[in-house]
Amino acid sequence: MRFFSSLALGSWLFILCLVCALPARAETLTVAVAANVQYAFDDLRAAFAKQTGISIKPLYASSGKITAQIQNGAPFDLFVSADMEYPEALHRAGWAVAAPKVYAYGVLVLWSMQNLDLSKGIALLADKGIRKVVLPNPQVAPYGREALRALQSAKLAEIVGPKLVYGESIGQASQYIYSGIVDAGFTAKSVVLSPEMQGKGQWVEVDPRLYTPIAQGVVILKQGQARHSKEVQLFYDFLFSDPARAIFTRYGYRLP
Repeated sequence: MRFFSSLALGSWLFILCLVCALPARAETLTVAVAANVQYAFDDLRAAFAKQTGISIKPLYASSGKITAQIQNGAPFDLFVSADMEYPEALHRAGWAVAAPKVYAYGVLVLWSMQNLDLSKGIALLADKGIRKVVLPNPQVAPYGREALRALQSAKLAEIVGPKLVYGESIGQASQYIYSGIVDAGFTAKSVVLSPEMQGKGQWVEVDPRLYTPIAQGVVILKQGQARHSKEVQLFYDFLFSDPARAIFTRYGYRLP
């Protein structure tokens, strides 16, 4: 009789490899994290700490803002981005040790606290009763950029444009929706599936044909490799492990 499935055995082997690779003294990693990953990241860092004893101090912001901070010398060890463009730019400029790798694909949703007919999808935003619509600032937030692309693809940009307000990040845009400052808005599926927000208001996935798939990439930064080479590599590898993939799936991400 087999006591372990191949999946379970793989997970145990992964944990054993992590433990064997640990340094004698665990360090704390400082990780810059795109705002859409915030809720999933709480579970990710808890699972990683449980397996390895390594603590992670996260900083959450829009990917564009994080990139600017890194370029200005912010002491981050690793960058978990909301897209591939920002980490690719950091790699080309010499800030990252290697090109980014996709850890998950984000899903864009339309969310509202009001009793709206979301079966219409984003076409609903053209209705006269919808006065304010929020999206993350497309200049710094990849989800905002793709929300704008979805409106353009649906030929709604001209109609909805005057109604738009912008959040600094997906976190701020989500707060506008949750607090009722706006009638509806765009956010990440990971937000509406989080324990804090699950069951609040109503939401619908944006038609994926209307926007470019949101490939989210991660890079190890050169300063992170210099300071915590073993620990940062362990966490990077963990993000592609079965336990991490299960967490990403639970928060509505699609896996590469």
